[in-house]
Amino acid sequence: MLTYSEENYLKTIFHLSLGQTQGISTNAIAAKIETKASSVTDMIKKLNDKDLIKYQKYQGVTLTAKGVMAAKMIVRKHRLWEVFLVEKLGFNWDEVHDVAEELEHIKSEKLINKLDAFLGFPTEDPHGDPIPNAKGEIKQIEKQLLSDIALNKKTICVGVKDSSSEFLQYLDKQKIALGSEIEVLDIEPFDQSYRININGHEITITKKIASNLFVKEK
Repeated sequence: MLTYSEENYLKTIFHLSLGQTQGISTNAIAAKIETKASSVTDMIKKLNDKDLIKYQKYQGVTLTAKGVMAAKMIVRKHRLWEVFLVEKLGFNWDEVHDVAEELEHIKSEKLINKLDAFLGFPTEDPHGDPIPNAKGEIKQIEKQLLSDIALNKKTICVGVKDSSSEFLQYLDKQKIALGSEIEVLDIEPFDQSYRININGHEITITKKIASNLFVKEK
């Protein structure tokens, strides 16, 4: 049985390791969790003793197969609860992260599997992130950042890189959501701002916004 803190560390290491081929440094973990490096060192020892991670000095932390599966199940619970909160309880997509952070620590596997079935076995959460299934399998979503898309390519918004409430609230104001049709019409040389067509109307967004929107070509 893992503690809340141990689960949070596993999930953090899992997210930091995505797309990485090297181990994760204790400083990176400390920065992400916003804690002291000494606290990370203590937790690494505990997780290592439980065969959830491997740590080598100067090479960082990597998850074992057991650790990867445990982390995926935490991510699974978090994202399923986000779907439930949005689809069944009417939460906005910018409100669900903190609530799901609490609900993800529920231990009942039976409850989570029934929740998954109740929701129709969703493969993505409200932010477009993939949901691991009960076996830990993750359906990869084909996507690119809007900032990497050529001009006049028709795309569909499939996710966000930044899931902070501030960013999601901004997108709501601009009526940008998952499924929105987006086409980059022009990029201003002076400030790299983007003029886009979003669902039939034109707006201007910053490069920072374009760099945090995931899209796929139609």
